[in-house]
Amino acid sequence: MTSILDLATDREREYLEAVKKHGSQPDAAKALGVNKRTLERGLARLKRRAARRGYSPEHDMVKTAPDGFLVKGTSTLYTNGDDGTKVAAQWVKTSIDGERQAELVREAVLAACENIKPEKPVGLPKASNSELLNLYVITDYHLGARCWPEETGDDPWDTDIAEDLLVRWFGAAIKSSPEADTAVLAQLGDFLDHDGLIPVTPTSGNIMDADSRYQKMARVAIRVLRRVVGMLLSKHQRVHVLMAEGNHDITSSVWLREIFYELYRDEPRVTVDRSADIYYCVEHGEVSLFFHHGHLKKPRAGIESVFAAKFREVFGRTKHSYAHMGHLHHIDVKENELMVVEQHRTLSARNAHESRGGWISGRDAKVVTYHRKFGRVGEQVISPQMV
Repeated sequence: MTSILDLATDREREYLEAVKKHGSQPDAAKALGVNKRTLERGLARLKRRAARRGYSPEHDMVKTAPDGFLVKGTSTLYTNGDDGTKVAAQWVKTSIDGERQAELVREAVLAACENIKPEKPVGLPKASNSELLNLYVITDYHLGARCWPEETGDDPWDTDIAEDLLVRWFGAAIKSSPEADTAVLAQLGDFLDHDGLIPVTPTSGNIMDADSRYQKMARVAIRVLRRVVGMLLSKHQRVHVLMAEGNHDITSSVWLREIFYELYRDEPRVTVDRSADIYYCVEHGEVSLFFHHGHLKKPRAGIESVFAAKFREVFGRTKHSYAHMGHLHHIDVKENELMVVEQHRTLSARNAHESRGGWISGRDAKVVTYHRKFGRVGEQVISPQMV
């Protein structure tokens, strides 16, 4: 039988045992040397969390949901007997706890990464301009989707097409971009079309037009991104990899970050941002670059203040600031008092959802070049038709 102790953290268990020993919360707090309100709030949080798992004895709830799930409702049938009211039957309805599921996935990914064999360092390319940084922006690529031209009025799209196009696009982008010491691969989210074995979006449950099985989609994602990093290393002295969370690949972005961190942990020329935050930052001399998919904070909804607050020190010591976002698949550039905020197009073909909704936009991706002193100094815009 589950007890409250089974659901408590080590600190909460200490609070409970102190209350049992000393008889009251004030006396327990005094014995532990903590503020009474701190202990009270800690036990209140435990009580709320336990109720979400289905444990609240004072309400006759003692059937808990398994880890990764939460109780969304109970129905209890009471009967009257000679010795009072009794619980005759109880129905417990559960649902997936998204936050805990993501935490469990992170733990599983970290365990799996222990067996990854890192990439071996590769030789340095020829010396290039140390003042420049080339930013390669890819967003909303939707690898694993299937698009039917008769339905969408656009090009076909499937996993094979997506893999081939990304390699060809990076080949053209690397060739046409200036010689620069530093490259940033800014994959801004929704790289994978869906986030699990069932082809639905993780938060809203929208059914996606899936091309393939999730395992194949994951396999292709890792393979093609490894190839892209290798291509970037052939031109640039340093490569920084950013795998942002999108609304389609909340969990998948976790294992992408962790796997690529482990793959390149022995390659000093590659750094991977493995931050669990969904806002990202790169500093280059007097330039600060900020990144967010755009699913939670929109370009024209104060995103610049979020970046300035989260990365206060970087923002304070740089003169030129730029934010890059995706999510809505079309161009939107706005300069405000703090920075230039740019929303990017996607390379992927239009899907049925966009076609039916009338959300039509062009297709391309950019390499944006920044000088460490002067800020943005150029860009290369490359469409699928150009490669």
